[in-house]
Amino acid sequence: MSHVLNRTAAPAAPTPTGGRRRRLGQKAGRQHHGGPLTYALLVFAAVVSLFPLYWNLVAASHTGERVVQAPSPLLPGKELFNNLSIAWNQVDMGEALINTTIVAAAVATSTVLFATLAGFAFAKLRFKGRNVLLAIVVATMTVPPQLSVIPLYQLITEFGWVNQLQSVILPSLVAAFGVFFMRQYLLEALPVELIEAARMDGAHSLRIIWHVVFPIARPAMAVLGMLIFVQAWNDFFWPFIALTPDGAPTLQVALAGLGSGNHTVNHAIVLTGAFIATVPLLLVFALLGKHIVGGITSGAVKS
Repeated sequence: MSHVLNRTAAPAAPTPTGGRRRRLGQKAGRQHHGGPLTYALLVFAAVVSLFPLYWNLVAASHTGERVVQAPSPLLPGKELFNNLSIAWNQVDMGEALINTTIVAAAVATSTVLFATLAGFAFAKLRFKGRNVLLAIVVATMTVPPQLSVIPLYQLITEFGWVNQLQSVILPSLVAAFGVFFMRQYLLEALPVELIEAARMDGAHSLRIIWHVVFPIARPAMAVLGMLIFVQAWNDFFWPFIALTPDGAPTLQVALAGLGSGNHTVNHAIVLTGAFIATVPLLLVFALLGKHIVGGITSGAVKS
C-alpha cells in the first residue's frame, strides 16, 4: 500500500503537449523580419505601382508635342503650372471636383449604411424567403449595366433630372456587391450570443444595430466605403449619359471634353486633368488608409 501511495504522490512529468504549446507560444511572441529578397520584392512592387502616377506627372509637365514623341520623357519638364492652369479653366475643373465629391460621398455613405443593414438581415435574422432573396441579390451582379441604361434614362427624363446630380446618386444608393460583402463578414464576425444577450437586456432592433452590429462591422464598413468611394469617383459610363459638360459634370465627364480643339487633342492637357482627378483620391487614402488597415488588422486578430 505504501508503494501505491508513493507512486500516486509522485509529481507527474510534463507532457510533450505542454512543452510544445510553450514553444509555440514563444515563437508566436517573436517578431519575424523579412530578408533581403522580401525587401527587394516590396521595393519592386512599390516602383511598379507608383510609376504610372510618376509618368502622369511627368507628362503633365511637358507640351503635347513632346508627350507623343518617342522616346517618351522620363524627367519632369517646365510646363506643369501652365498645363494646370489650362486644364483647370478649360472645363471648370473646380465645379467638377465639387460635384464628384458630393456624388462619391453620398453614394459611399448610403451604400455602406444600406449594405450593412441588409447584410445583417441576411446573416443573422431568420425570415421566410431569405435564401431566395439573397440569391436574387447576388444574381443582379451578373446583369450588365448597359441593359438598364434606356429605362433608367427614360425614368430620369420623366422626373426632370437630366444634368442634375440626383440622376447619378439615386440609382447607386446601394450595391449588390456591398450587401454580399457585409453579409459574408457579419456571418463570421458577429456572434449570435451577442444579439441574444442584447435582446434579453431589452434592447430593440435599432439599438442592437447601433451598439452591437455597427461596432463589430466597422472594419468591413471602412473597406467597403473606400471601395465604393473610388468606384463612384472613377465612374464614367452612366454620368456621361446623364450629365453633360455644360450642365453639372463630374470629373470623368469633364475630362472627356478636355484638351480638344481644332480637331486635335492635347494629350498633355488630358493627362494633367487626369492627374488633378487622382490627387484627391491619394489624399483620402493618405488620411484614412492607416485607420482602414488598422481596422482590418484588429478585426482579423482573435483572442
